[in-house]
Amino acid sequence: MNNEEIDDTSAIREEVKKLCANFPAEYWRKLDEERVYPVAFVKALTEAGYLSALIPEEYGGVGLGLSGAAAILETVQAQGCNGAACHAQLYTMGTILRHGSDTQKQTYLPKIASGELRLQAFGVTEPTSGSDTGALRTVARLEGDRYIVNGQKIWTSRAEYSDLMLLLARTTPLDQVEKSTQGLSTFIVDMREAKGNGLTIRPIRTMMNHSTCEVFFDNMEIPAANLIGEEGKGFRYILSGMNAERILIAAECIGDAKWFIDKSVAYSSERRVFGRPIGQNQGIQFPIARAYANMRAAELMVREALRRYEAGENAGAEANMAKMLAADASNEAANACIQTHGGFGFAEEYDIERKFRETRLYQVAPVSTNLILAYLSEHVLGMPRSY
Repeated sequence: MNNEEIDDTSAIREEVKKLCANFPAEYWRKLDEERVYPVAFVKALTEAGYLSALIPEEYGGVGLGLSGAAAILETVQAQGCNGAACHAQLYTMGTILRHGSDTQKQTYLPKIASGELRLQAFGVTEPTSGSDTGALRTVARLEGDRYIVNGQKIWTSRAEYSDLMLLLARTTPLDQVEKSTQGLSTFIVDMREAKGNGLTIRPIRTMMNHSTCEVFFDNMEIPAANLIGEEGKGFRYILSGMNAERILIAAECIGDAKWFIDKSVAYSSERRVFGRPIGQNQGIQFPIARAYANMRAAELMVREALRRYEAGENAGAEANMAKMLAADASNEAANACIQTHGGFGFAEEYDIERKFRETRLYQVAPVSTNLILAYLSEHVLGMPRSY
């Protein structure tokens, strides 16, 4: 992505800033206190077309490239808002777009683009498998024209606020496949029909207002027509969307880092102790300056990942490095911001502790830093597989 293409997102960023201005810190503070989903914010993003950014125009979407979606999410975070409430809709529908049938695309994508349907839930992780996706135990058994699903998922964020779920389940027993990632299939679950008919959702209270859940499947039925692509190839379908997910999460982290750095610079210039601004002290300056330098370095990796992805190249290594470096940068900027503010950094009214909790998540999700390092060791550096 060259500078001209980067500049093309400036108009998007300005419009997103205007939208975010309608949702000031007080809005997010109240939601965090009560653990309430930001319905009004998500509705505003939907009506403005931002959540359909990656859906082609022929299906009613905006038809932007991934760089456009990254600009949207980065700006949301940089304005102090929280895109995690709805960011999945920007990339989960990609599985349908790339691997779904024409009927599935015509049925779901226009309604997702218009906001009639919400595709926020992503049913992959299980309590006993974690990052070892091939070890998942949720089973989908074909009976006539329907699949019968039994099992459990965890950390299925936004399940309570989603009409559709992308579900990964085992359709071929583990002892009948050569590799654990074989025999897995991907489905579209209409959660409106499934709730109370085999699908149970239980919220999980966490350290931040993330609306995440565990879900249980007890003989839940899915029409066979809702199988995406071929049976048994679901892991590959899900994997193909993970680079986009990691790049977009990295963009969010860059936005978070910018928010923390702006807060730190402003406060250190205004706060006076011993007759002078605390920002005049190198002990305050240097952590902020280092956080800024690391943010800019991570930002360049995000841009490289976007360039490769949009050029149709393999962006696996760059997407993983962008996510790791950006998450590290936002975490460093958050720590510097708290340290700069001293005790006020822990006060709710300054919003720093809320944003600190939110950005800390990205050290472990949607893929942990350690798993990224393991990927780079094996697939980039050619070292022996560690797991």
